[in-house]
Amino acid sequence: MAPGSVPGVTETDTETPEDTMRRIINSTYITLDGVIENPAWTSPYFDEEAMAFAGEQTDGADALLMGRRTYDGFAAAWPKMDESDPTTGAAYFNNVKKYVASTTLKDPEWKNTEVLQGDLIEEVTKLKAQDGKDILMYGYGVVTHALVKAGLVDEVRFWIHPVLQGGPSVSSPLSDAQATLALADTRVMKSGVIIASYRPVNR
Repeated sequence: MAPGSVPGVTETDTETPEDTMRRIINSTYITLDGVIENPAWTSPYFDEEAMAFAGEQTDGADALLMGRRTYDGFAAAWPKMDESDPTTGAAYFNNVKKYVASTTLKDPEWKNTEVLQGDLIEEVTKLKAQDGKDILMYGYGVVTHALVKAGLVDEVRFWIHPVLQGGPSVSSPLSDAQATLALADTRVMKSGVIIASYRPVNR
């Protein structure tokens, strides 16, 4: 036994606080020209392969985190979908725990929604420290960017679609959007969609 070692504990058994925290995974659909708004252009590419990967993400997550804009869009759409049809994903999205970062949303009507009170970074840090699975975010906006800057986002997955859409790009509302990312994984789908997963560095 090496000097200073603890019986029954190896280096691989040692966990840091970060190892035990829940992960925040951002999943964003994006075109080749950087558009993420109104992603109706994803429909022709959401085949069985894409559905399987999307299912892997939701199977590994027991909470959603979003800003007010994403909440408004989701809350208007998901409750109208058929929860009895497993291909819609409605049963998951309507029933999973949802956290909304907003100072204007006071009485959310979408089932199982909680508005985060107080400082965003402090509240999300508390969420990550709780027991549970991954926390999913969809779309890359001001909330995601703030969490990336604070070192709280563990992985960003860009679903790059072979589409040129035109219009404002992902970076247009984020004037100080500077972050360094390291490639974690790539998946190339038969449809032409590439899922590029990155992890923030220098956290």
